[in-house]
Amino acid sequence: MTARHAARRPVPFVTLALAAAAALATGLRGASAGDEPAKGKWISLFDGKSLEGWTPKIKGYAAGDNYADTFRVEDGVIKVSYDKYDKFDKKYGHLFYKTKYGKYRLRVEYRFVGQQCPGGEGWALRNSGVMLHGQTPESMRKDQDFPVSIEVQFLGGDGKRPRTTANVCSPGTNIVMGGKLITQHCNNAKSKTYTDGEWVTVEVEVHGDGAIKHYVNGDLVLEYEKPQYDPSDADAKKLIAANGGEKMIKEGTISLQSESHPIEFRKVELLPLEE
Repeated sequence: MTARHAARRPVPFVTLALAAAAALATGLRGASAGDEPAKGKWISLFDGKSLEGWTPKIKGYAAGDNYADTFRVEDGVIKVSYDKYDKFDKKYGHLFYKTKYGKYRLRVEYRFVGQQCPGGEGWALRNSGVMLHGQTPESMRKDQDFPVSIEVQFLGGDGKRPRTTANVCSPGTNIVMGGKLITQHCNNAKSKTYTDGEWVTVEVEVHGDGAIKHYVNGDLVLEYEKPQYDPSDADAKKLIAANGGEKMIKEGTISLQSESHPIEFRKVELLPLEE
């Protein structure tokens, strides 16, 4: 039999069955939110049932203390709720995922619901976000408002004026846009205004200390590059020192924000990128 004909020999059924079983086992392992993601495959950072893998850090409380059950899972979504608060009192909170990432695409689906917590700041009406390239919750000061990070800011309409979403804010950080260093805290994206209760899909493409792009419902609305620590910020100074004097941020934590207005997250997915 020639080599060409040998290549056409049918594969025994037992071999096929074993291969299929192995592939199924691999697929099941890859589907677990607790496993490290394979390159090129979307993974869910939220299992739809619990906050496993996530750590809350709320201003005035130690990392891991979920004050007043602020972050919870109900009806298959992560809810940021204030029904057990008497007053917000600037208790800004963040829910951190356990793993640091540097190059990835992140997909988040969110919607604002209900009424703002009493005592919330006026600017915090329908205001939340997802923080990228952040410090760890354990490294934050107990009374720190926000982690040093790059914030993809989520805003909902207030019924008075346009309010874009997927903006960028920079607590303790700076970015470069159009070749210029941007030290202004928040910069608007080019998105439309979304109303209360409307699910919005935001994707962010992150290339370490290179380019970062924001998409809303599939449309590119903002891009910038070179995320870096702000040396004039006291908390950032500590991180620069811990990083051997390097200001550029190549990776960090991902966290969901609590800023006084109830919000729900029904999808938090990540696709690791290869350069």
